[in-house]
Amino acid sequence: MRLMSRAAPAALLIGVAAPAMAQVVEPTAPPEPPPFSAQGEPNFVNRDEIFTYRSLDSYSQPEYMDAFVENGTLPPVEERLPTEPMVYETSNMVDGAGVYGDTMRHVIGGRPEGWNYWGGQVTGWGGIDIGLFECLTRTGPLFTLNADSLEPLPNLAKSWEWSDDGMELTVSLIEGAKWSDGDPFDSEDVMFYWDHIVQDPEVQPLNGATPETFGQGTTLEKVDDYTVKFTFTTERPEQVLYSMAYGTFCPGPSHILAPEHPANNPDNSYEDFRNAFPPEYMNFPVMGGWVPVEYRADDIVVMRRNPYYWKVDSDGNQLPYLNEMQYRLSTWADRDVQAVAGTGDFSNLEQAENFVESLRRAAEDDAPARLEFGPRIIGYSLYMNFSGNGWGEPDDRQQAVRELNRNLEFRQGVTQALDRVRLGESLVKGPFTSQYPGGLYAGTTFYDKDSTVFYPYSLESAAAHFEAAGLEDTDGNGFYNWPEGSPAGDGDVTITLLANTDYQTDRNLAEAVVAMMEEAGIKLSLNLMSGNDRDATRDSGRYDWRVERNASDLITVVQNTAQLAPTGPRTSSVHFANDDGELDLMPFEEEMVDAVNGFMATNDSEERAELMKTYQQLYTENLYGIGLTNYPGALIINKRFDNIPSGAPIFMYNWAEDNIIRERVFVPEADQMDTELYPDAIPGEPGSDGPVTAG
Repeated sequence: MRLMSRAAPAALLIGVAAPAMAQVVEPTAPPEPPPFSAQGEPNFVNRDEIFTYRSLDSYSQPEYMDAFVENGTLPPVEERLPTEPMVYETSNMVDGAGVYGDTMRHVIGGRPEGWNYWGGQVTGWGGIDIGLFECLTRTGPLFTLNADSLEPLPNLAKSWEWSDDGMELTVSLIEGAKWSDGDPFDSEDVMFYWDHIVQDPEVQPLNGATPETFGQGTTLEKVDDYTVKFTFTTERPEQVLYSMAYGTFCPGPSHILAPEHPANNPDNSYEDFRNAFPPEYMNFPVMGGWVPVEYRADDIVVMRRNPYYWKVDSDGNQLPYLNEMQYRLSTWADRDVQAVAGTGDFSNLEQAENFVESLRRAAEDDAPARLEFGPRIIGYSLYMNFSGNGWGEPDDRQQAVRELNRNLEFRQGVTQALDRVRLGESLVKGPFTSQYPGGLYAGTTFYDKDSTVFYPYSLESAAAHFEAAGLEDTDGNGFYNWPEGSPAGDGDVTITLLANTDYQTDRNLAEAVVAMMEEAGIKLSLNLMSGNDRDATRDSGRYDWRVERNASDLITVVQNTAQLAPTGPRTSSVHFANDDGELDLMPFEEEMVDAVNGFMATNDSEERAELMKTYQQLYTENLYGIGLTNYPGALIINKRFDNIPSGAPIFMYNWAEDNIIRERVFVPEADQMDTELYPDAIPGEPGSDGPVTAG
């Protein structure tokens, strides 16, 4: 896609060759987004209205599972549950207690690398990981909580208690819960995750947990089988409760993982550990509601309900209600198409290119799916590699690009060369997209407009900034050249732009950035890679620039807070330390680190608000990430599904698959479809072929 043809060299040279005439356009307040009223409103409640932990008089399970109890394959349901399971109150469910049966048919564009989420393997995304892995706390449903009740929900961590001085946090785990293969869940699983995943610098878990995620110098120790204790270096860092949620503290089955880890198996390398559980490895033990029982490459992943799942409704029905999850392996664009058409059941409508057609179809009387928009919290940014310290082993050209990236005048030129109105319109026409200056999103808790710096589009101003950065078009071909004496030579400044091919939005925005920078005299080379390869390239530092969707830290702030700045050697994806652990922070980055560390060290709401104002100004003024565009997402859900909470965002504290609490979702018996691929089956032994039946 080309948004525009490059300006004729002579016209471009007017701005480049005569920089004295170029005028800098000063930054302003960010423009107001267009009005957008089509979003649902949550029903706000207190946390104890959602669930409690308690024992009930009796429990029930799907009728087909009775045969597995009778033949001795499974213990009775009450023996598979904790003494005090998590109990969801049916009074909080939109449609009340559900019934068993049916399938939720997902379509995803990702491909599973395997099931070792803790070793860094992608499980396919699209809600697979959220259905498999449970974490110490939970954040997805927080969008429904009253403000005075806003704190991560207990989950595998049943409760916690701070010491009087706030330097220790004692965490009580749920007692008697079991992995899907019947092995007990206990503090051994938590400590393996801490000692051999988080603390091991050779392991890079999928969602990037590092020691700094939980605070520099934090330790964790086992107290007993169901109790662990954090010790901190700062007083009462409550943001750690968010770090205990998805996806930075979701323990794995130590009885399966530990034998493959190099610490316990000297014959294994870290690569052996990472690849120990390929996608063909079935029935991998999980604490989530569903277990992987079939994988067919480029076709499907099938997950069956976990017979040991440790949550029930207040009527005593063991959850989940849905028997099966299916994930057709297609494309992310196809996911939206199939959900709207009714051949898929669920989608996070996040590709803006599909908005208009999806709205048109959903408005028809016979539409199989309903569609609901949320706030504008899907945002994209242009991120530059700021590590001048050798991270990723750059060659001379790459090192020269990094030095250029670290020049504020250059970054100011780049941001003013980007027409954000056209960027948004390249995705979708209408009142969806908004010009995004970068940093915290408008409308979120810690956003402050007065602290937000916006650089308006101006090619003339961009040219003035590029001149101030030492760039000049010395050969008259319409592109800037490297300054004399640059280790990159004297040719055109050429920069690679990394982007994800799995999403059409990523590709479209990247191609638009290439075209706009070409207009401004900067030559970009587009490096399009699939998600898994893109992640590996990004995480190893082998990139100049990248266009990428922002993470959740810029939405919630209290979640993954350490990642807002390079607070540690591996917390910021734009500035990693080199192999010797050395960071070469720019002065404004040091100030950002101070603001973020100060935020994490205090629980005073006013002080936190002021620190985030400082952070926002530093971020947007210095262009830590160059904002491109932001827009709302929409939840697409087949109308046959009940217990979908109103106003569920597709992405806030977590993805919609977690927000809607899928274990409570059900299909009324009259609306159920015959789509289960493995009816009346349960997961088999870990590593065995597929599920098993009672007969």
